[in-house]
Amino acid sequence: MQKNIVEVKDLCFEYEEGAKTIEHVSFSIPEGSYTTIIGHNGSGKSTIAKLLAGLLEKKSGTIIIDGIELNEENLVKIRNKMGIVFQNPDNQFIGSTVRDDIAFGLENHCVPQEEMDAIIETNAERVGMSKYLEHEPTKLSGGQKQRVAIAGVLAMKPKLLIFDEATSMLDPRGKSEIKKVIKELHKESNLSIISITHDLDEVAASDLVVVMHKGHVDTVDTPHGVFDDEAKLKEMHLDTPFSMKLRRALEKEGVHVGNHITMEGMVKELCQSLSNT
Repeated sequence: MQKNIVEVKDLCFEYEEGAKTIEHVSFSIPEGSYTTIIGHNGSGKSTIAKLLAGLLEKKSGTIIIDGIELNEENLVKIRNKMGIVFQNPDNQFIGSTVRDDIAFGLENHCVPQEEMDAIIETNAERVGMSKYLEHEPTKLSGGQKQRVAIAGVLAMKPKLLIFDEATSMLDPRGKSEIKKVIKELHKESNLSIISITHDLDEVAASDLVVVMHKGHVDTVDTPHGVFDDEAKLKEMHLDTPFSMKLRRALEKEGVHVGNHITMEGMVKELCQSLSNT
């Protein structure tokens, strides 16, 4: 039986008394999965991220991270198991160089100096930032800054990594860089990833989707299951990814690309079809 890295049961939260932001929300996330949480503005998805990270205090309900209940007593223990990357990369820098910034968390955890350099270099390489270690963070692009933020989190060896709309303030190139890093991290390790996102092409590449609507969980399903119900998505003011629109347009023209909903999958299918003709 697969273990869940996150279990949320009957969770409620409100910013103001009587104005319920999150109401009786329950869902589970399997360990090692890449899960996206989507919903229209105000649906509660970013609030869920902050509740999972212990940055907001729930009104009622239960949050369990890696088998441990999130409460005041266990907060430090749970935060040692997770990392979170926020929207604005400029708000996440502390060090004067990339190396110093990745080192910050390690220093706080009293990692010996002789071990630190290898950890910094390994995790900078994982996000493609090895050659920038002596650079000032202010001189980096938005996408590069987010990659440094991810490296700093990875250096702490979390079991769960949460991206809270981490690409929303980036230009198209920066968004592409971060989505690529997320996919590669998921492929190379057993790291559990949760991404709160508006990017539907990112959603299409995930394993599991949690759809939030007006403070409730509307659906927990695979990307296929979520995007197949186009009418329901429109009701919730959500769209389908470009890749799926393209697939449907190709099928109308008699070009079949299997059941893929990512651009990568469709391109592979098309190339295979062409090589067989």
